[in-house]
Amino acid sequence: MKKEKPELTENRIFEKITFGEENPVDGVYEECRFIRCNLNSADISGVTFRNCTFDGCDLSLAKLRETSFQEVRFANCKLLGLQFSDCRKLLLEFEFEQCMLKLSNFQRLNLKNTQFTDCNLQEADFTGTDLTGTIFHNCDLMRAIFEHTILEKADFRKAYNFSINPATNRIRKAKFSLAGVVGLLDVYGIEIE
Repeated sequence: MKKEKPELTENRIFEKITFGEENPVDGVYEECRFIRCNLNSADISGVTFRNCTFDGCDLSLAKLRETSFQEVRFANCKLLGLQFSDCRKLLLEFEFEQCMLKLSNFQRLNLKNTQFTDCNLQEADFTGTDLTGTIFHNCDLMRAIFEHTILEKADFRKAYNFSINPATNRIRKAKFSLAGVVGLLDVYGIEIE
């Protein structure tokens, strides 16, 4: 039996649409814009997004099993508790601006040179993730998990509330502000005044 080719949707703008069981997202979306759409708890497993933009959308708790994000930009989006680690790893590339990413899971992904700008990444999990060259510009990383994470050449100069153990992460040539160095020392329980 021959496998059906997924439907291709190109150059479309989806605005203020609620997606879910009655209005599913499926197939391949190329160079599409999703503006103020609701995908909260939607199943977008197996869907491919290429060169797409999500602006002002809510994708909180959406199912991402084998979802493909290729050169995707998220701006002003609510992305609470997303399991990005379930995404398809091949050609995975995205950037985030002014997004709520609390409790999101990025475990064991290759996120080299990813940009996070003005994002809330509280309690996000970066265990085993390659964040080489990643920029965290004005990001809140309170209780974010960095364990066996590659942070080489990552830029934390404008990030805050992070706690990174230099003994369990690779941080060679990572950039930190003088005030941010406290986030590298708190694991030792020393008091800095």
